[in-house]
Amino acid sequence: MRFGAVLVDGARRTAVIEGEEAAVLPPGSPTPDDAVRDAQALESLRAAARGAERLPLADLDLCAPLTRFNRDILCTGWNYWEHFEESQGKREGQDPKERPAHPTFFTKGPDTVIGPYDDIAFDPEISAKWDYEAEVALVIGRTGRSIPEEKALDHVAGYLVANDVSQRDLQRAHGGQWLKGKSIDRTMPLGPWITTPDEIADPHDLAITFDLNGVRLQDATTALTAFTFARVIAELSWGMTLRAGDVVLTGTPHGIGNAREPQIFLKEGDELVTRVKGLGELRNRVVRTRLS
Repeated sequence: MRFGAVLVDGARRTAVIEGEEAAVLPPGSPTPDDAVRDAQALESLRAAARGAERLPLADLDLCAPLTRFNRDILCTGWNYWEHFEESQGKREGQDPKERPAHPTFFTKGPDTVIGPYDDIAFDPEISAKWDYEAEVALVIGRTGRSIPEEKALDHVAGYLVANDVSQRDLQRAHGGQWLKGKSIDRTMPLGPWITTPDEIADPHDLAITFDLNGVRLQDATTALTAFTFARVIAELSWGMTLRAGDVVLTGTPHGIGNAREPQIFLKEGDELVTRVKGLGELRNRVVRTRLS
């Protein structure tokens, strides 16, 4: 099942996506945030969709599917070796000497999240180096701690597309930690909806692409991950409780702007298209916004 949120007459409603249509559920139905936390709520969505009004998907205003966050977005860095290698010598003194033996984790604030077609807030006073990172995101559906790797994917409620827009100069400026350079408000598109695991034959056979103003800059597959999604969940949860509703980003492949020669950074008016085969696409525009 694919489910998300739409605006109808100014009100947020839950929708179940069925091909080129969406079954728009009546007010009071479980929200996507409810459904990823409660299996009964998810089944209620399935039942409600059978008799719900169907509208053309193209006519609907899709919102960020998740709005209720337990904590920061949990993120994985350097999870594609080609991406790790392409940035060697370009991290301004913050290069590790060798490939990490374990996933690298950081967080970003939940106020970064915007909808799949919303404008990305851009303030050149905040940063001069705005970069893109196409990623697969997952949302945890079962709370657990020290989850065994072989059972880790059983804790996933669904998958989404994300673009972890990052401010590279802020990443370097604050002691080498990444929180600040990843947490600028209204900069991370997420969506377009949540795809449940039964819709995905193999989460490590998903094509990821990113186009900037019609030019393909990232083109890879989740088969290239350094650490599988199951390994990411197992290591992240080691001694640390993951709760239903937590969002986990799984890393970006090679092709980021900071690693290119010459470098490519986002600017006002840019058009971004982030796609993951089977999960949908994000379409966003970079718009100057006062954040400082």
